[in-house]
Amino acid sequence: MGKTRLVVPEGLTCMALREFLQKECGFSTTLWKKLRRSGTFSLNGLPANAARIRIKSGDELCWHLAEESRIAPEDIPLEILYEDAALLIVNKPAGMLVHPTGGEYRHTLANAVLFHYEAHGEKHAFHPVHRLDRQTSGLVLIAKEAHVQHLLSAHNAIERIYLAVIEGKLPEPCGTIDAPIARRPGSIIERMVSPAGKCAVTHYATLAERGGLSLLALRLATGRTHQIRVHLAHLAHPLLGDDLYGGRTDRIARQALHAHRLRFRHPISGKEITVHAPFPADMSAFFPEICSNFSLFTKDS
Repeated sequence: MGKTRLVVPEGLTCMALREFLQKECGFSTTLWKKLRRSGTFSLNGLPANAARIRIKSGDELCWHLAEESRIAPEDIPLEILYEDAALLIVNKPAGMLVHPTGGEYRHTLANAVLFHYEAHGEKHAFHPVHRLDRQTSGLVLIAKEAHVQHLLSAHNAIERIYLAVIEGKLPEPCGTIDAPIARRPGSIIERMVSPAGKCAVTHYATLAERGGLSLLALRLATGRTHQIRVHLAHLAHPLLGDDLYGGRTDRIARQALHAHRLRFRHPISGKEITVHAPFPADMSAFFPEICSNFSLFTKDS
C-alpha cells in the first residue's frame, strides 16, 4: 500500500543513512523524524531507524509514510497519461482548479487524484510539482510523496512546452521574451512586466498562421505566475480568450493555452520521461489541417 522502494545508486561512497536521505533524497529533518517513528523503514529487509547506519551502492531502502490530507476524495474522471510508484501525470481539463482555494473545496484536480489513490489502495497527500491556471488545460506532474516533490522541484530540470493561440503574429517567428514579472499594484491576481519584478524568460516559436491567428509553441525557462500570459500581453499579442490580459473572448470560452509536453529525468530511476497531452478540441479547431497531424507537436525541436 503505497510503499516506496529505493535502491542506492551506483558510485555512491559509504554514507550515513540520514545524510543520504537528506542530501540525495530531499528529506527534511521533520520528514526524517516521521520516517523513524513510522515503524516501516527497512534496509535490505531489516528494520532501520538509526541515523548513523552506513549505506552503500546497491542497498535497498523501503518505507511507507501514511500522510493525512484535509482534501476530500471525489469521484471525478481523471485522464492519466503516466503513473508509477512515485509519480502521476494527468491531463487537466480547462475550467478545473488544481487545488482547493478560497471557498472552492470540491471538483478540483486534487479531489480527483485523492479518489484515484484511494480506489487503488494507496494513501498519499496531494503533492503537485507545478500548477496550471484554472482555464489552462494540459499536463500536471504530481509526486506521490513529499520527498519526491522536493527532488523534482529542487534538483530536476523539467522541460515544459505549451501550445498557445494568439491574434496576429509576433514580429519574429522565433525568439525569447526576457522580461521580469511582478504583481500589479492593487491586485492580488494580475501580474505585469516590471523592472522591479522577478526574472522571467520564455522561449517561443511560431508553428502556424491561419485566419489572422498564430499557433505558438512556448518553452518556460522560469516559472512565474501567469508568465506566458503576461509575456504575450506585453508584446501586444495576448492569448485568445484571456480577458484578464486583453485577449478577445468571442472566439473561445477560455484562454487558449495548453500544457502540451513534459520532459524530465525520473528522480528515483534516473530514466528520461517524456509525456504529451493531446491538443484540445477548442484550440485545434482554429488549425484543423495542422492539428489533425498530431506528430507535428510530438517531435523534438
